[in-house]
Amino acid sequence: MRVVEGRVHIGEDAPAETPAYASVDAFVAELDGASRPGTAVQAFDARYVAGRRHLETAVEHANRSMERGENVADDRAVEILCYAAGRRQIEQALEMGLEPGTSSVLVVVDGPDEKRVAEEVETVVAPDDAFGQTDPNLIANYFDVTDPERAASDASLQSLVCERVALLDVEK
Repeated sequence: MRVVEGRVHIGEDAPAETPAYASVDAFVAELDGASRPGTAVQAFDARYVAGRRHLETAVEHANRSMERGENVADDRAVEILCYAAGRRQIEQALEMGLEPGTSSVLVVVDGPDEKRVAEEVETVVAPDDAFGQTDPNLIANYFDVTDPERAASDASLQSLVCERVALLDVEK
């Protein structure tokens, strides 16, 4: 698995150094153009990602689910999205996606051509420290990690989110 960190703008009035796309669908189409058979490409709003291990855990569980035929989605990239979001409903998982405006984005690339695909993805986003743009309060709220839960454990927010990702298997 590779993760491309970047920044994009969806909609009008883009900053000068930021690649602009008319819509989320236009950005997704650009990512689809970079993909290769067998290599999944999935973009996330960086604010919702609790760290690299969060994405690694989601990819591992999604790949295992696909191999076992226990997947929710037909597309592996969408399965990765569902696991990363800790939700079985695709519509709910899409909240982790991009919305209009300028966003830091993390693009997961996983599969046999991941090096080449990641290099192509790097050409459609502006370089950015997207992992540095995470929002712990947004993450805790999105994954229903409460203050009492955090106080009762010495686990990091990333660990608690990875637990939510793993628990998606139990809900099946």
